[in-house]
Amino acid sequence: MNFRPVSFDHPDAVKLNDEVQAEYHLRYGDGGDATHLDPADFRPPRGVYLIAYDADDTPVATGGWRSQDSNPEGNEDGDAELKRMFVVEQMRGRGLARRMLATLEEDARAAGRVRMVLETGDQQPEAIALYTSSGYEPCAKFGYYREYESSMCFAKLL
Repeated sequence: MNFRPVSFDHPDAVKLNDEVQAEYHLRYGDGGDATHLDPADFRPPRGVYLIAYDADDTPVATGGWRSQDSNPEGNEDGDAELKRMFVVEQMRGRGLARRMLATLEEDARAAGRVRMVLETGDQQPEAIALYTSSGYEPCAKFGYYREYESSMCFAKLL
């Protein structure tokens, strides 16, 4: 597996983002994640967006983080917010999401971020299992969905 940093508006990133949005819609029936994301959010050193490519150079997974500091949406100084973790269906169950998560954590740590935070939903048990088994603990809700009952937020010190 080859992890490459790309722009959030790279064609492969757009393709996989469309797939994850379709999956969110299936799980929640709301058209997908409405959180505003700007490609500039993921430009080093304030963030990164990665795509995992298989041996055939096919994009099979994504994930990114963006810097957040204290704001009205509930973030704290030094936060790195995890976004768009996704593995295509045929590649699931092989530890790829765990490898992506560890790579993103290390990158955020190297950039000086002190805490990785994420928001997921109660209809994503696989994601919740990944994060809790990777040392994430429930935290105060933050972000666009902080007032939704189905929203679940987690954090891990880096």
